[in-house]
Amino acid sequence: MIHVVLYQDKYGQDFKRLNLEWLEKYHLTEPYDLEILNDPQGAVIDKGGFIFIALDDDKVVGTAGLSKNGHSEYELVKMTVDPAARGKGLGKMLLAHCIETAKKVKAVKIILFSNSRLLTALKLYEKYGFIHVEVSGTPLLTADVKMELSLIPD
Repeated sequence: MIHVVLYQDKYGQDFKRLNLEWLEKYHLTEPYDLEILNDPQGAVIDKGGFIFIALDDDKVVGTAGLSKNGHSEYELVKMTVDPAARGKGLGKMLLAHCIETAKKVKAVKIILFSNSRLLTALKLYEKYGFIHVEVSGTPLLTADVKMELSLIPD
């Protein structure tokens, strides 16, 4: 059975491996990515963010994170699913977990930066209510998409 847990150092190599796999596939690896992948604790968690790990028994099959960008804004970071585990709803599970966590910590908004070639991911974000906004404030040269999800109830 698949479940989501908080990051621990013992998941560090799998966290890095799974994310580098897709970043390198699309030639998107940048210093900002490596900063998070090499030190998730220091780059995200110690600054008030979260890294989540999806486990199938003891095997890491997915990752996602929320990096704190200010008092009430988080950035969705390093969301990926192991290619062998795709098509089982893990991306949905991880994204829903991130959204629920952001709501619990009273976040007002989740933003994300992406690339227009990542069509499957973009469709998933849209399905969960993320809207496209002007690309600004990105730490990534390859980010040509910015999306945000308002968590303020209507």
